[in-house]
Amino acid sequence: MKSTPRSTSEARPSPRRGLVLIIASPSGAGKSTLSRLLLQADHQLALSVSVTTRPRRPSEVDAMHYHFIDKRRFEAMRERRELLEWAQVHGNFYGTPREPVESALAAGRDYLFDIDVQGTLQVYQEMRNDVASVFILPPSIPELIERLRRRAEDDEATIQKRLASAAEEIAHWPEFDYVLVNDDLNRTFAGLQAILGAERLKRSRREPAIGLLANELTSELKHTKIG
Repeated sequence: MKSTPRSTSEARPSPRRGLVLIIASPSGAGKSTLSRLLLQADHQLALSVSVTTRPRRPSEVDAMHYHFIDKRRFEAMRERRELLEWAQVHGNFYGTPREPVESALAAGRDYLFDIDVQGTLQVYQEMRNDVASVFILPPSIPELIERLRRRAEDDEATIQKRLASAAEEIAHWPEFDYVLVNDDLNRTFAGLQAILGAERLKRSRREPAIGLLANELTSELKHTKIG
């Protein structure tokens, strides 16, 4: 018998498990700008809003950039294992609430994490197969210093602390899936978009639905005669 072609209207969607895209870098290398651009361009991607005990900067909005909480509440969340990852950076605590992320991945939605190296390594331990990680390198140290000063949100003492941490953070670059050098913002952003697109198409993220379709096609072909 002849096989009946599938019409476009009958085509089924290919659901997949969501992914966590982590963007990490030394302070001033551009991860926040790249994250913002990616969220503006890709409405299928949601930002994971971390909790932090550090003071809010003048340009930041509570519940948009971070959930700003006190240390006592942070410690309570950590003890109840409500944080997927947490880290202490420059004397302040940061963490990612667990439940929203796990629910989103199960529903096939993607999350963007704008976190540091410490947080990335902890997320690896919890859900490595769900993660695609990108490390952003500055093109040079003078450029990194200039970006930190141009930001005009940290005093000189804080800038020195961030520079002191940069060498340790950069040493972790081999532990990331991808590395981009942010010497040109547009080119770096294009690379980031390409990474996200490729990760969404990975077989491992689409395997249940693709496996079902492949089995159906194989079965149909066994019973199909042309002519």
